[in-house]
Amino acid sequence: MDLFITTAIPFVNAAPHLGHALEYVQTDVVARHARLRGRSVDFLTGTDEHAAKNVRAAAAAGVAVNAFVTANAERFRALANALDISYDDFIRTSADRRHRPVVETVWERCLARGDLYRASYAAAYCPGCEEFRDDPCPEHDAPLEQIEEENWFFRLSRYAEPVRAAILDGRLRIEPPERRNEVLAFLAGEVRDLSVSRPRARIGDWGIPVPGDPEQLVYVWFDALVNYASAPGLNAWDEAVSRLHVIGKGILRFHAVIWPAILLSAGLRLPDVLFVHDYLTIDGRKIAKSRGNAVDPEDLIARFGVDAVRWWLASEVPRVGEADFSEARLVAAANRDLAHGVGNLVQRVVALEPAPGGHVLGDVTSLPERIDDALAAFDIRRAAQAIVSAVGVVNRHIEAAEPWKLRIEERATVVADLRATTAFIVEELSPFVPDLAARAAARLCSLEKGPPLANRVTVGANNSV
Repeated sequence: MDLFITTAIPFVNAAPHLGHALEYVQTDVVARHARLRGRSVDFLTGTDEHAAKNVRAAAAAGVAVNAFVTANAERFRALANALDISYDDFIRTSADRRHRPVVETVWERCLARGDLYRASYAAAYCPGCEEFRDDPCPEHDAPLEQIEEENWFFRLSRYAEPVRAAILDGRLRIEPPERRNEVLAFLAGEVRDLSVSRPRARIGDWGIPVPGDPEQLVYVWFDALVNYASAPGLNAWDEAVSRLHVIGKGILRFHAVIWPAILLSAGLRLPDVLFVHDYLTIDGRKIAKSRGNAVDPEDLIARFGVDAVRWWLASEVPRVGEADFSEARLVAAANRDLAHGVGNLVQRVVALEPAPGGHVLGDVTSLPERIDDALAAFDIRRAAQAIVSAVGVVNRHIEAAEPWKLRIEERATVVADLRATTAFIVEELSPFVPDLAARAAARLCSLEKGPPLANRVTVGANNSV
């Protein structure tokens, strides 16, 4: 396996929202682009199910926890399918038989290394993050809970310097640099040991029992992080040429500090790259289940089409900083770049009589390199805008050349180059909007003039771009 790429696995205490769609699409763009460049890719996604918050949500809904998480897990799978996400594997941490044995193996390796011990603990706890904290949680509005109990602890303090060294020497790369600096600042301070179990008496029977101590359950984050190794298997995890996680900034510390420390303790290889995205907002407020402003991405797909939704998430969300969502912005991007851009270009080229052969226009030949550079820096918006720029180049070339006015011999050469260049752009577009790209490629190959490839969309309408 060349590239092993993953999304984070979300809690399933509620239905997915547009923020989850963002991570799905960003990861899919990177995975499809890698395949386009000839790399072998294993793309994993799934759901995090052994959380106390899932138990509480199930109780509030009056549904058995297993039935509750199963139903919500399927909603996440359905969203991934609706977005045309090219995942190879979907893991459910409470139901997948691969998972528990690997969690137990990793736990036992850490124990054998002397990195696990029991101790009493009293601290404030954020039920939203499932994390003990010293300060108010910036991610959730709910008040912290005061908890005192005896748990198993992981010697995270022992691994602060090794993890820091891995980041500094590039073994663990974090993009963008702002997030790398955030992790390094944390590691430069006091890094305390981590509580990695919860009493069964508090959590109930929902979770993986600690090996040799069944009255304690493995802490949900220890459990969940191991999914990245349990899905492919420990050997496949270690043998992958590159291991890449795509995550949101709110769970950066879990993935950039705790997960590498667990891997070092267990004698496993580190992830190679963390791509970290910011949040989506509505009217400046983070989209979140707990804030009551969650946007249903499947509803957006039903009304505007998967191409429009994928394109906005890919082309309008910055590498650093939050993106404010509105349906009007989604529609504007789809109309400008897809209907009037790519769709119009393909229609213009197909309308010209066919001509064989052809060469890619010189101004467009650098497009793959520009996309490669942008995605290497996890700048998906810059990669998408490189395609928009290339479309503009070809449209301007058509206006300047006016092939319909040329003599037959001259026109054939110009049209052949236009067709080759448009096909070249469409191929580079395919990781971003695979359905539109496939239809465009088919139109170029068949020379079928047909109806518009991409229709304009309007707010409130039921359209497919």
